[in-house]
Amino acid sequence: MATSKGKLPHIATQVPGPKSKEIFQEEQAHIAPGRQRISLLAGVAFDHGEGATLTDADGNTYVDFFAGVAVASLGHAHPGYSKALGEQAARLTVGTFATKERAEAFKLLGEVAPGDLKRAHLYSGGAEAVEAALRLARSATKKHEVVSFWGGFHGKTGGVIGLIGDESKQGYGPLPGGRYQVPYADCYRCPFKLKHPSCGLACVDFAREQVKNSSAGEVAAVLVEPMQGTAGNVIPPDDWLPAIASMAKDLGAMLVADEMITGFGRTGKWWGVEHSGVTPDVVTVGKGMGSGFPVSGVLLSDELGKAQPFGKPSASSSSYGGNPLAAVAVSETIKTIRKEKLVENSRRVGDRMLTRLREFVEKYEFIGDVRGRGLMIGIDLVRDRDTKQLLNRKVTEHIFKECLQRGLITMSYFPRVRINPPLVITEQQADSGVDILDEVFADVADHVDWRAA
Repeated sequence: MATSKGKLPHIATQVPGPKSKEIFQEEQAHIAPGRQRISLLAGVAFDHGEGATLTDADGNTYVDFFAGVAVASLGHAHPGYSKALGEQAARLTVGTFATKERAEAFKLLGEVAPGDLKRAHLYSGGAEAVEAALRLARSATKKHEVVSFWGGFHGKTGGVIGLIGDESKQGYGPLPGGRYQVPYADCYRCPFKLKHPSCGLACVDFAREQVKNSSAGEVAAVLVEPMQGTAGNVIPPDDWLPAIASMAKDLGAMLVADEMITGFGRTGKWWGVEHSGVTPDVVTVGKGMGSGFPVSGVLLSDELGKAQPFGKPSASSSSYGGNPLAAVAVSETIKTIRKEKLVENSRRVGDRMLTRLREFVEKYEFIGDVRGRGLMIGIDLVRDRDTKQLLNRKVTEHIFKECLQRGLITMSYFPRVRINPPLVITEQQADSGVDILDEVFADVADHVDWRAA
């Protein structure tokens, strides 16, 4: 069972309170622009956390439906995790030499990895791991092109920024060549205006034609999220990923599954790919794997690891990757997920939340779609259900702030709402968060002109 003590929301001051405001302004005087929108909108300074709750500098406690964008898989201040990292920090924190801590981390990763992907490299951030996976694919296939998907997100570094599947990559100048983007199976917003399954997976047929007519025939990797996070926690039908795997095979390309968000129990299974029965050639991991510690990785097979130049000494190394502190974070996360049955908790509590949230579709006209797997849930807030036009950003930011005032942190400031609590969340805490959403949605329905453009 989860170790969260089940604290519930408790708001004692205005939000943000005076201490939060003071700390926030002090930070603003020195920090550069470009921070996460959620922190700028909230204006709250947090002091500590416990399980699936956070408490700010003024003593207000919030249920956390954010988890640092699905990072805090074990929640906040997990006692076993905190103890292990503290003890390791007092012994050894850096270095790329062999340690028993790193040996254990790699062993455990191999035990939970999908298929025969029993080898791993560790890095410090998601984009770094994705870039490594693409280098590996190029080494193995001797090709250089990459196929990615509309709505996808794989990082912001120069090697992967061109793979972002939305307009956020605009304004940075020329993007790397050899990148081809095709539609994701976002069935609620199908670009072909079709319905699954009668569509016959038209998006995959289109993808095949797009690559055939646009590429140089040198595709090394098809890079895909089993379920898309940044796009709005989009859940494709289970038959879609197998069709994409078939396309990758026909192209002679590696299927690279980006499981940064979907891995380690987030979707109610260990891996997002398990929902469709696909075993990728390569998997990139991070976020919840270290439960807050900045560690990411690439999972690969023994044979694939020999591909050169990727497999040459120092060719795939990282100064911070696999340091003893990161290794302990990985090991403790995996052991705790197993011991506390957090994959099962994700599935059980997520199903409970989905059941309740789907009732909102009948209750509120501006809720167009509710979808999810485990504790990865998405909601589309719309002005019109027929056109599916999204709610005005001012309305969704109002929803976010009203949730905050009541003790809920959630990514509701965009009209494609993302709900991804820590895996340790209890049913009571989940219910309290859904109750707050219900209260805020009722207030919007009665007092806000949500149809405004």
